[in-house]
Amino acid sequence: MTELKRILHVEDDPSIQAVAKVALEAVGGFQVLTCASGQDALDQVQGFAPDFILLDVMMPGMDGPKTLELLGQLVNTEQIPVAFMTAKVQPDEVAHYRSLGAHGVIIKPFDPMQLAAQVRDIWNQRHG
Repeated sequence: MTELKRILHVEDDPSIQAVAKVALEAVGGFQVLTCASGQDALDQVQGFAPDFILLDVMMPGMDGPKTLELLGQLVNTEQIPVAFMTAKVQPDEVAHYRSLGAHGVIIKPFDPMQLAAQVRDIWNQRHG
């Protein structure tokens, strides 16, 4: 089984990028590639070969759902769990994200001390 090491994080807000990177690297021990836009993620995903993708829903230009759709043409998002990060977590919204192919939803604002564990939980559900 693949080990969870590399996380691609797509997020346009620099402060959230910074907190998530510290949370995932210092607390979780992961290697994180931060992309500031969907296009940035599309350009870098194959070279980075992530084990997990964390995707902001609301981004200027290309939003999270569109980014996920296009990422799926470049990498196997069946094998690479994808979680959306969003403040919009009504049950119908979560169901919608799952229908798009997301394996989980992480609520913003997230707890930096818990983020790595949340990612690992989604990973384990997918690979358990």
